[in-house]
Amino acid sequence: MLPSHRPNTCSAPGKAAPTGGRWRAPFGAWVAPFIDGLAYPLRVSHYAELLNPLWASHQLRARIEHFHEETGNARTLTLRPGKGWRTHRAGQHVRVAVAIDGRTYTRTYTISSAPERDDGCFTITVKAIAGGRVSPHLVRSVGIGDHLTVGLPQGDFHLPDARPVLPLFITAGSGITPARAMLASLIAQERMPETVHVHYAPREREVIFGQELRQLAQHHRRYRFEQVFTRQGAGPGAPTAHFHAAQLERLCPDWRERDVYACGPPALLAALQRHFTAERGKHRLHIERFVADFAATPADAVGGEVRFARSRVRATADQQTPLLRVAENEGMNPPHGCRMGICHSCDARLLSGCVRDLRTGRITTEAGSIVQPCVSAAAGDCELDL
Repeated sequence: MLPSHRPNTCSAPGKAAPTGGRWRAPFGAWVAPFIDGLAYPLRVSHYAELLNPLWASHQLRARIEHFHEETGNARTLTLRPGKGWRTHRAGQHVRVAVAIDGRTYTRTYTISSAPERDDGCFTITVKAIAGGRVSPHLVRSVGIGDHLTVGLPQGDFHLPDARPVLPLFITAGSGITPARAMLASLIAQERMPETVHVHYAPREREVIFGQELRQLAQHHRRYRFEQVFTRQGAGPGAPTAHFHAAQLERLCPDWRERDVYACGPPALLAALQRHFTAERGKHRLHIERFVADFAATPADAVGGEVRFARSRVRATADQQTPLLRVAENEGMNPPHGCRMGICHSCDARLLSGCVRDLRTGRITTEAGSIVQPCVSAAAGDCELDL
């Protein structure tokens, strides 16, 4: 079953306790600038990192404390964050940077543990994507004691604090991770409402947290776990096991009265959006995406030559490959984070030419405009300040 954790009552790192009714900055806050000056061009934090990466303050690091194999291609990593970490809200995500073959790659993963755990750690659950760079490395290559660079928790996909909800989780694949975090948090807070969870997976053995959630359903009367297997036992002429209205009506007859939290592949989320829009229930549907929702590429769209000014790299790009990927294919490693247009870590200045936003189809041609390479493609020749 999902573990129950006591709330963490430790004070936030870096904050001094009030004394005599007045706040006084810690001694280190006064002397740190002077010591940093002596360490120039580095900072004291760089030297501290050599002793213990978790002591670094110039970047947030986390050490792998434990890992657990969830399925044949999914692993949960328990991470102990260093100086500067802040508590997350169940359902939020975090950026993770990892060095592979001398290059640093950044990806975004949902925090799969509840914020109430009291050991100072958090978990991410990673599913290895075929052909991917980072996810197979995290699932198969990293080990206990390795360090990763992480960001701070972000995202607005979480349960509200101000009002009670009657949740319906609809998840698929690794989209189960935010639901798992929310469930663990509700249990830790002892405020679990009547909850229905519909999860899609190809086969029973591929359900991440499957055994854990099935045991939770057996022991917790307020939680119902409905598993839908899209390939297991399916044969020619068999009815589809993917989402459809009649299926939802059967699995959760009171779905119209519930707040729906959905996470999974684009096809599932698109089907849910169509259904809830048609039923005038879109305001009850909350979605978390792992990839950007791209619009259809116009039939007359064209690519062009892309010039990366600062790197002095040129590449030929088609009309639908994100410019971030074009840069990476040429051996570049520009700053990036979520890879879906949310965090703006990859923002770059358009120096000339035109690009198209793959989500909206909007064309940008004005020199000096800020574009997002992770969700933009060439719309003719263009030059970026990268």
